[in-house]
Amino acid sequence: MTRVSEPASSEGPPAASGSSRTRAIRHSLIRRRTAEHLRRSVDTSAHVYSSIEVDFEAVDAVRRVRAADWKQREGFGLSYLPFTARAAAQAIATFPEVNGTFTADALLVHADVHLGIAVDLDFKGLMVPVVRDVTSKKVPAIAREVHELARRARAKELAREDVVDGTFTITNPGPYGTLLTMPIINQPQVAILATDGVRRRPVAVTGADGSEDIVVHPVGNIVLTWDHRAFDGAYAAAFLNEIKERLETSDWDSEF
Repeated sequence: MTRVSEPASSEGPPAASGSSRTRAIRHSLIRRRTAEHLRRSVDTSAHVYSSIEVDFEAVDAVRRVRAADWKQREGFGLSYLPFTARAAAQAIATFPEVNGTFTADALLVHADVHLGIAVDLDFKGLMVPVVRDVTSKKVPAIAREVHELARRARAKELAREDVVDGTFTITNPGPYGTLLTMPIINQPQVAILATDGVRRRPVAVTGADGSEDIVVHPVGNIVLTWDHRAFDGAYAAAFLNEIKERLETSDWDSEF
């Protein structure tokens, strides 16, 4: 798995039943493995989907202040993803069963959170490198590691140890403006989190004196796909709500 030597796609002869304008794109090695892995996941886990809306104003306030200096110093942008990854890792401490593996006799709950990050390979495949011991890392460290793993994945420089032992996964289609993504669980894990597009929208806020007002904030959905064999809906919903609360109320500036 260190390198993918087979080309991502190649044109074959037209499909026999198609028109003269039909072309066949032969399956690459990575496409075959992805198809097998995800089909097996659908056949294995009892997939359920839960979503929650998040107001990212607290995150965005820090991003607005730090974006320019961060980009100049680090060479890449400060996205919402490392904040969500940090909040998810912290929420797992309260809801550890999300970070598990289902077996016939028991749910194996992992003490360490090794976070898989789904990386698109320029529309030619998908890999899931792993940020290890993510609970011990703050937002800047997570951002740097995710960026470097993604770079190495696209350059086909990942080693086997970079893609094994993940315990929980995040997929991030949000930069394409998605509204509600329902991903397939990355086996043998029991849950995967999708972060969808963040848009500025009117929201109602309550002041310290109890008064209400309408303001425009960045708002987006996060979606949890979870295995109903491992736990139930209340547990999944409470976990999502914990992530939401952390994203909306944490002192994110203290992370830097």
